[in-house]
Amino acid sequence: MSNDVDFDLSPDQWEALRALRNPLPNGRLLKAYVVEGLVKLGLVVVNDGVPAMTPTGRKVLVRGSCRLLDLVA
Repeated sequence: MSNDVDFDLSPDQWEALRALRNPLPNGRLLKAYVVEGLVKLGLVVVNDGVPAMTPTGRKVLVRGSCRLLDLVA
């Protein structure tokens, strides 16, 4: 199995990726510095000022779901 989507993200970065699952982040504002960090990692792109998850970002979110459960517990 490839580890190309194994990232060590902060809780804020995980929260931002989760918020970007849906086209509209439910009125929540995303922290600009968190989005910029995700852009640098190639997990998010910004089109016309609107952040959107990349295919790699989706893979990271799916593979990291078990880590998200650990953060909540």
